[in-house]
Amino acid sequence: MLDAHELPIVVDVLTDAFRDYPVMTFTVGPDGDVAGRVRRLVDLFVTRRQRRGGPMLGVVDDATGAMAGVAALTLPNEPAPPPDLAPWVDAVWAELGSDALARYTRYAATWPTLEPTPHHHLNMIGVRRRYAGRGVARALLTAVHQMADDDPGSSGVSLTTEVAGNVSFYQHFGYRLVGHKAVAPGLESWGFYRPRA
Repeated sequence: MLDAHELPIVVDVLTDAFRDYPVMTFTVGPDGDVAGRVRRLVDLFVTRRQRRGGPMLGVVDDATGAMAGVAALTLPNEPAPPPDLAPWVDAVWAELGSDALARYTRYAATWPTLEPTPHHHLNMIGVRRRYAGRGVARALLTAVHQMADDDPGSSGVSLTTEVAGNVSFYQHFGYRLVGHKAVAPGLESWGFYRPRA
């Protein structure tokens, strides 16, 4: 479990993992400093989750001490957000622009809920590109599943992906496909749910 002081490292890892991810590029658009805007969007997503009590998990490379991969979650029952969070979120969206907010709102409306019962939601899971194929995602998913399985208030784990190649990957880990939707031209989303063991 990672602490709030590790947020910059979490943002670094996820920015590397998601730099050309379909939702990120769709949301920020093609203009301006795309890489900088993707980083700011990742910061928004992760900080908002962490400030609302969502756990962050990490896998460290034992040889170098570098953070190889991270996951950010939403708990089945979140505490009330701190009062300073909403103004901060609004300020970040103002910085990213109204077009970016409109595009993200369009995406977010695709999945208002994946399961009606309280469950963990895996908001983001990412591995630094140099660690791809080394089992980092497997270790993170195992920890996420254990967290949900140990929580009597959770019915399981949900997640979405916008990469067709990830569909079979998540199915391999026990997720069942609960929906597939078109968000915009060139952007599709697949929703998954894995029941608690």
